[in-house]
Amino acid sequence: MRLILLLLTFLLAGCDRQKADDPQAMAPVAGSLPKGRLDRSHAGTPAPDAIFQDPAGEAVTLADFRGKPLLVNLWATWCAPCIIEMPSLDALATREKGLAVLTVAQDMSGKEKVDAFFAERDFSALEPYLDPELQIMTKLRIDTLPTTILYDAQGREVWRMTGIEDWTAGRAAGLLKEAEEG
Repeated sequence: MRLILLLLTFLLAGCDRQKADDPQAMAPVAGSLPKGRLDRSHAGTPAPDAIFQDPAGEAVTLADFRGKPLLVNLWATWCAPCIIEMPSLDALATREKGLAVLTVAQDMSGKEKVDAFFAERDFSALEPYLDPELQIMTKLRIDTLPTTILYDAQGREVWRMTGIEDWTAGRAAGLLKEAEEG
């Protein structure tokens, strides 16, 4: 239990910094990512009607993505654990065509900062969505980044994951199948 508390403290502390360290230096050894905390207590809850920005800066809501399962990752450019997790989300988005993967930045510093972050990386499938007013976090009562939420094709929450997850690993694959079953 003490180890879990220590790890949780480390993850939360990483997201409180306003500037992440060099992500290349922080790159974990394959298979060494800690596992996030799975929460099913909100299962069945409809996606919030929060308005955020698509990559072109246009207003969009999660309802705009209904019709297939949706994985929504809330992250920030200053959150070191979020940055570590991004490559596995990109690999998932590239591989899983039946699943929409949205990475929604919770950066109040603006589109330019998020766009610059994406320009520095070679993501194959991820796009820079932005929630500068933190509407999604507020409506979902989320206080920790990264947090990732899986919605089924009808826009109902299946589960949420708080903390880093390796989205290319077996545990994640099993969890993602739950959106198809719902």
